Amino acid sequence: MAKRRHTLRVRIPPYWPPRNAWRQSIHAEVISVAESRGVVYKPEDRLELIITMYLDETALRFHDVDNRLKDIMDALQGRVGGPRSKQKLKPIIPNDHQVFRVTIEKMLPPGQSHGLGHLVIRKYRALANKPLHAMAYSCE
Repeated sequence: MAKRRHTLRVRIPPYWPPRNAWRQSIHAEVISVAESRGVVYKPEDRLELIITMYLDETALRFHDVDNRLKDIMDALQGRVGGPRSKQKLKPIIPNDHQVFRVTIEKMLPPGQSHGLGHLVIRKYRALANKPLHAMAYSCE
């Protein structure tokens, strides 16, 4: 049996308000790529996200990465606004507790980007099977 694919690489649109519309556009991009590649995440999968957001000079100073990360993670769960009981979009990641590591960065867009950022979803692999706090205090 072939190994199941876990990695998705998606170009995400630049942020624009209202945030729920931005979440919907991220969801649409990711679901399109996931379906075309046959990637499905199960509840037991451990995942990591690598995100690069391109923002203009004003937006760089204004946007907090934690707020935009919350928007992205909600989009991946199919949450784009309104009560959870009326969630209409198919979740890409069943639950964000499956995300074990996140790297997010904001920067000015390079010319060739057209303002489109990057989102990588992949299987989580612990660093040398050591918890990060153990590595931080190691004297090796």
